[in-house]
Amino acid sequence: MSAHNLKLISVHHSAPNDMVSRRASTGVPLKGDFERMARRRNQHPTPFREGNWWWINPWTDEFIEGKLERRRKKMKVCPAEMPEYKAKTIAAEILRPMNEQQTVGSATRFVNYVEGFYKPDWLSTLASTTKQSYEGTLRKHLIPAFGTMMLRDMTTLTLQKYFSGLGTSSLGGPTVLKMKEVLSSVLGSAVRYDLLTKNPMEAVHIPRSKVVNKRKQKPHLSPEEFNLLLELVDEPYATMVYVAVYSGLRVSELIGLKWEDVHADSLTIDERYCRGDWSVTKTEGSSATIGVDLSVIARIHRLKSLEVELNWGGKGAKKKIKVVRSAGPQDLVFQSLVKGGPMRDGNILRRHLRPAAVKLGFNPKKATWRSLRTSCATWMIEAGANPKDVQGQMRHSRIGTTMDIYAQFVPESQRRAVAKMMEMVAQRKPPQSEVVRVN
Repeated sequence: MSAHNLKLISVHHSAPNDMVSRRASTGVPLKGDFERMARRRNQHPTPFREGNWWWINPWTDEFIEGKLERRRKKMKVCPAEMPEYKAKTIAAEILRPMNEQQTVGSATRFVNYVEGFYKPDWLSTLASTTKQSYEGTLRKHLIPAFGTMMLRDMTTLTLQKYFSGLGTSSLGGPTVLKMKEVLSSVLGSAVRYDLLTKNPMEAVHIPRSKVVNKRKQKPHLSPEEFNLLLELVDEPYATMVYVAVYSGLRVSELIGLKWEDVHADSLTIDERYCRGDWSVTKTEGSSATIGVDLSVIARIHRLKSLEVELNWGGKGAKKKIKVVRSAGPQDLVFQSLVKGGPMRDGNILRRHLRPAAVKLGFNPKKATWRSLRTSCATWMIEAGANPKDVQGQMRHSRIGTTMDIYAQFVPESQRRAVAKMMEMVAQRKPPQSEVVRVN
């Protein structure tokens, strides 16, 4: 055997030991180890004769004193009298489950995978609000339940038993649905990086008692209610509310709107601001230019000439502040009155929208940023708009989302059809005297 071949064999056998020595003492794989796990697939060792049998020496993965190690394991294939091609076929069948299971990745514990990979490398790519929501669900529910389990042990049957057991728990439907969503995201990412062959959550169903009725009527304002509400909201928040309901913008898009995004009869949405985080729009389809009424554009430009009076200092001191300090292309349309930065949607909701609704005797759930957006879609529907047009204005990624809003209304044409049916039945009903009664 040449020196070159000896060198190659030496490198091949030292790689696993090098990998193990670089792990933390806790046994948690390093990020680079996850990549190696994904590449360890489809072993095809050549069978060899020894004594009365054909054998193979594949790599296997074992936990030794809490640490994951990769070792050779001698495995019997078939009697030595069988031809080599038969031995290779049988060896391939023996190895097939090992190749498909990807045992190194699937032997990782759930909490180690979440903390060592999912959070820093996958969850960090999502929107800040989604990240916070997912982290809360992982911390409160999923890690306590599955933290010590290995990924390969989280089968569809095991997970279905767990979620079926939640049917009698005190957890609400939205919480259970969120748990399913987050767990599917974690295990789905493991599939994408070849640590699992499939996502076991795809076939899991949540109990009927926890099913969330997505077609439940969504809170919204009637045009009459909106006009009353608008009169009780101070500027510049009144204009924010006006633009929100007549454009259908999400509040994060509204807060992130800049003067370069305001056109003669349209608005461009290409970024959003949400609780300290600037980012791209919620979905790729959300980035678009949408048409709005000229009154919306006029009301936006009216902000440039507005001044508001604020309490400033003690003893009832007041100060006048310009609503728009600067209207350059990159400046915000809606600027914080005190510092000129982005608005805080929660403050506006608590200090202006909800108090106005309470004063009018409205359900406070109607006076939210979400309900303003829903109201826009609702009014378009009531006006007879085509579902695809409503989807375009709302920039829903799925037509099903738009149809969920449609589902809470009975179109006038449907009412007319029912009325005609009743009229036909009444006309064909026999006179009272001809009705035969059976005792």
